[in-house]
Amino acid sequence: MDWDEFERWGARAAEFGAAYHRGLRQRPVRPDVQPGDAADLLATAPPETGEAMEAIWSDFLSVVPDRLTHWQHPRFFAYFPANAAPVSMLAEMLASQMAPQCMLWQTSPVATEMEGVMVDWLRQALGLPNGWAGVIQDSASSATLSAVLTMRERACAWRGNREGLSGAGQLRVYASAQAHSSIDRAVWVAGIGQDNLVKLPDTGAPSFGLDVAALKAAIAADRAAGHVPAGIIAITGGTGVGAWDDLAAVGAVAEEERLYLHLDAAWAGSAMICPEVRAAMWPGVEFCDSVVFNPHKWLGAQFDCSVQFLKDPAQQIDTLKIEPEYLKTTGTGVVNYSEWTIPLGRRFRALKLWFLMRYYGLEGLRARIRNHVAWAQEACDALRAQGFEIVTEPILSLFTFRGGGDDGAQQRLVDAINADGRIYVTQGAHRGRKVVRFQVGQFDCTRDDVMLAVDVIAEISAREAGGMHNG
Repeated sequence: MDWDEFERWGARAAEFGAAYHRGLRQRPVRPDVQPGDAADLLATAPPETGEAMEAIWSDFLSVVPDRLTHWQHPRFFAYFPANAAPVSMLAEMLASQMAPQCMLWQTSPVATEMEGVMVDWLRQALGLPNGWAGVIQDSASSATLSAVLTMRERACAWRGNREGLSGAGQLRVYASAQAHSSIDRAVWVAGIGQDNLVKLPDTGAPSFGLDVAALKAAIAADRAAGHVPAGIIAITGGTGVGAWDDLAAVGAVAEEERLYLHLDAAWAGSAMICPEVRAAMWPGVEFCDSVVFNPHKWLGAQFDCSVQFLKDPAQQIDTLKIEPEYLKTTGTGVVNYSEWTIPLGRRFRALKLWFLMRYYGLEGLRARIRNHVAWAQEACDALRAQGFEIVTEPILSLFTFRGGGDDGAQQRLVDAINADGRIYVTQGAHRGRKVVRFQVGQFDCTRDDVMLAVDVIAEISAREAGGMHNG
């Protein structure tokens, strides 16, 4: 493809993108397909000779859009969103066109320096302390793994990477039972082991936060048994029901016990740009050593874009930095963010944050989040008024509910809603019961979309109940 042809097809791709998004409400959120349907449309072997772009484009249109779950659909109420604001898409297109590899300052000076500035813009927006720095990761899973590796190294006096863990003792990490499964995976990969991730009870409604008395007791028992407490992982906005820990109380324990404290705020961290949310949910965040949130969830940055803030970056650099001769950089005052993360190769993720925050401004982004929170409460109240059991009240824009019947009936309700296609929800579990999980967060959704969801849920629930009765 020469650059004249690239220009023509680039224009067609942009036209497709605009038309695709304008027409999303006319599509089902999830496609009506069976496993293997898409693969059956693809050739079983690669072509020996090149094909015309017109043929490739025609096949793209016939194969892909109708077999995609539409994450940017305004009635996507299932998982936490993977939002992509239009201006962020444009920035991602530009980054893809220039295609830099941003592993070192010298390989992409502007990408490195923009990353530092954008992380600090977000630090200010979230009200984190002056002097903290940070790095853009691909996902919260990578940031959490980086933090767990750092707490591991700190707990074994920085000898684990060199000597292994055989002489480190039984390292222990503490978290709420509401914590995300990425934390389990991090302790696996770090060599700490699932049995040494101590899952502690929560305190129940309204916050479902970590039971601090249980945390203290677990640490004391482990020390008495000769184990080595390594760190605590707190949460703000757990995936199940939105649980959030009392950071001041958890942080006081971490400080007293001299334990590394990482905060997983992957979803709810975006809401901390709103001062009233920050005042309610984030007192004590200054105790944390590491904080992660995903602008690619609620803030509107094209996936992937996760930001990890660090009180003292040197600890993570000491854990992860490796510098063969070909990666050495001469000069002073140079930051190489590949030394802060597990991957060496790095994308130009800061560009979409620069575009996004400049185009919408913090007030524009706050308005969306506040709307989503208000609409979720309205939807919750409307479902309650129609007789649904609200299992957990809204935490920000997430709540859970049940229709009539047993756990099997809840799953049938979810399946029927999703097969209908007008909205998309998912099941969850809370206190041993299956629930329907509903979150508002898609970047372009409206109040009408949210209230339509209430009508769809009520309609399909009544139909399911009628079918059970008639059966």
